[in-house]
Amino acid sequence: MTQPSRPSRRALLAASMPLALSATLPVPAGAAALVPTARQPLGPFYPRTLPLDRDADLVQVEGRAEQAAGIVTHVFGRVTDIDGRPQPGVRLEIWQCNAFGRYHHPRAPATGPIDENFQSYGATVSDGEGAYRFRTIRPVPYPGRAPHIHFAIQGPGFERLVTQMYVEGEPDNDRDGLLRSVRDPAARARLIVPLAPAPEIEADALGGTFDIVLGG
Repeated sequence: MTQPSRPSRRALLAASMPLALSATLPVPAGAAALVPTARQPLGPFYPRTLPLDRDADLVQVEGRAEQAAGIVTHVFGRVTDIDGRPQPGVRLEIWQCNAFGRYHHPRAPATGPIDENFQSYGATVSDGEGAYRFRTIRPVPYPGRAPHIHFAIQGPGFERLVTQMYVEGEPDNDRDGLLRSVRDPAARARLIVPLAPAPEIEADALGGTFDIVLGG
């Protein structure tokens, strides 16, 4: 029996664009400003050397036949200012541990095996509507931390923003010191993203919207 062909990475990432575009609408005139995205520490495991393949698809490493272990997850959203105006041309980086709880970093503790099929780091640039998207895996916990994805956002006219995205419903969220350090409940809630099945993007995949609000 002939196996169906695997969708291309370009097609998978393009499929999430309509969802990303609808994630955030400009704030109406006279409305309260959006809550800025809270800053979080860079952490010790930002890549020491960036991988050769550093695109927005962390699940499939160029030149390798197998994809990363874990649940494929599409993360998308928009970068705006506090008035909801889109911020195009902004560079976004993400990095995270693999499905076994281990970072691809020489100083990372051996909490699990290294997954050579996981890119571990990705980068993209927001489009004309401020939209971005990544294809990665659902983050997992490791000792002392709730599941999270690191983000770094930089562009002209603002200071580099480093933050982290967490997963709604994770029991470790209430015990994670870095998440709890965000004292403003509204700002803390913006870092926590529900992940839901997204068969319209990819079979057996999850999807979630993480909007980035600059300023404040």
